Amino acid sequence: MKKISIIFLFLIFSTSLFADDNHQKELDRLFIQLKSAIDFENSKKIEDQIWKLWVTHPSKNGLTKLLADGSSAMMDNKLKTAYDKFTEVIELDPNWAEAWNKRATVLYLMGKYELSQADIDKVLQLEKRHFGALSGQGLVQSALKNYQKAIDSYIEAHKVHPNMKSPLIMIEQLQMQIKKESI
Repeated sequence: MKKISIIFLFLIFSTSLFADDNHQKELDRLFIQLKSAIDFENSKKIEDQIWKLWVTHPSKNGLTKLLADGSSAMMDNKLKTAYDKFTEVIELDPNWAEAWNKRATVLYLMGKYELSQADIDKVLQLEKRHFGALSGQGLVQSALKNYQKAIDSYIEAHKVHPNMKSPLIMIEQLQMQIKKESI
């Protein structure tokens, strides 16, 4: 009986690793396509596929649902509920970058910028190409009046996702803000 239990656990663990590996390979493929996309429309389709992978846990459907529940709460402006759900997901899988990203977003909406930045740091540790987190970092740093750090974040987001329009718009606005404040 003990041998069967060990085999069963091994199968569950190896299936999870296989799912994680496939998930990562698909993301890698999409990021290569994203960088070489010829226009905004093409890149938007690739971006949507990346987001679909990011919000889908590679091996645990229950975590995907919990993340979606938190996102729904956030959209309904139930920020405390959303925060609690995202925290629960993080506790269940601290290596899922999107759970940290969602919680960073809700913390930003709550005005807790330093805590949001700490979660963004974790996202970028787990997925350095997370253009959503890089853009979010730009918003957080703007709110903290760290304009050059915000610009640097948008530059990084643009490097990862060259056809995304918001980083260039934000960089221009922040440069104008810096000039205005230096006068």
